Amino acid sequence: MKSLSARLLLSLPFLIASAAWAQNAPQTDLTRTQLQAGMHLIQVQIAQTPQERATGLMHRQEMPANEGMLFIFEHPAEQCFWMKNTLLPLTAAFVAEDGSIVNLADMQPQSLESHCSTKPVRYVLEMHKGWFDKRGLQPGTRLIGGPFRK
Repeated sequence: MKSLSARLLLSLPFLIASAAWAQNAPQTDLTRTQLQAGMHLIQVQIAQTPQERATGLMHRQEMPANEGMLFIFEHPAEQCFWMKNTLLPLTAAFVAEDGSIVNLADMQPQSLESHCSTKPVRYVLEMHKGWFDKRGLQPGTRLIGGPFRK
């Protein structure tokens, strides 16, 4: 019978490979909810753990038109996002606790340029680049549903 340390040593390459694969694959199995911005419905995946937020929409090659990702943080703070390993052009909506959009930032794929909230926020909603503009949604627009009260 092999010792516990020998078994752990033998399984180490598998564990490392599994962790590396998870970081290089899109995360598509997150909790989902629906938000509303004016008359527009948005299907979102929720990224709320540090690992889920760190991976975000990385490695995603496609995403439905009215789908996005909502990043939830524990406390309001200045939030900054970049696009490392993100293949889709996105717009980030930095959102206050009451669901109102504080500011919007268009982000280019695979860029390390930081895009930050103009004041402390608890949420960031990423959608396809231009999604908010095409619908006339701008700072001050209030999101409803999910973590936002009506």
